[in-house]
Amino acid sequence: MDNHIQTLRQYPAKPTDVYLFSTCLIDQFTPQAGLDTVNLLEREGIRVHYLEQQTCCGQPAHSSGFPDEARAVALQQLGLFTQPWPVVVPSGSCGGMIRLHYPHLFANDPELHAKAVELSQRVYELTEFLVQVVHFNQPDLGAPCTVALHTSCHARREMGSHETSAALLDSLEQVTVVEQARIEECCGFGGTFAMRYPDISEAIVTDKVAAIRDTAAGRVVSADCGCLLNITGRAAKQDEIAGLTNPTLPGEHIASFLWRRTTEGATV
Repeated sequence: MDNHIQTLRQYPAKPTDVYLFSTCLIDQFTPQAGLDTVNLLEREGIRVHYLEQQTCCGQPAHSSGFPDEARAVALQQLGLFTQPWPVVVPSGSCGGMIRLHYPHLFANDPELHAKAVELSQRVYELTEFLVQVVHFNQPDLGAPCTVALHTSCHARREMGSHETSAALLDSLEQVTVVEQARIEECCGFGGTFAMRYPDISEAIVTDKVAAIRDTAAGRVVSADCGCLLNITGRAAKQDEIAGLTNPTLPGEHIASFLWRRTTEGATV
């Protein structure tokens, strides 16, 4: 596995405690992915601390060109994670925002910049954390299945966690991972991009859904809920237009997929 991005970090031993930064999309739309993240970590003997005061990471404002508004949101997070524990984020997009962009947001304030740098060094995308810190090694208890992996642009280009997502799926003996055409291309979500440019976003995601369908995968798995909601939402709309009542392209966050596959009684 080409691990050049991840090897730039010095990884700690498996900790006894971590913070969970759950992300807005998981909190509001796919809470089971957050619960399954907790399940995965607790099974490894790690205590998970969830701070209810956490809010958005600030990426929507940042990527839309509003640094002052992004800074105000980010400031809310800087004072929360006071213990020197890793902060695990089940999203490469939000993880990349905190780890790479918070230091830049506070570059003109020495005190806040130091806090942002310290926090950024403790931020781990979930699959990165499971592979590099936890050394995840659970038996696959599910039936044979075929999946396609989609990795967000931020996870791939900022965090390098497309490699760790692939490694986790490859570790499951009964799971066959098929590669979609143009796997590196965006799904069209892009946070506020999908709302500001809906026609362009729809064209991009339509191509992405077609590429995944062409693999004949039984489902799509992703470590980012934004991409997952966009892809499965477009597929569901196509099903609706075709008069189909059962989803032809279901999707699942990788945390939920891993938990189900490695839990007694798993069937898929």
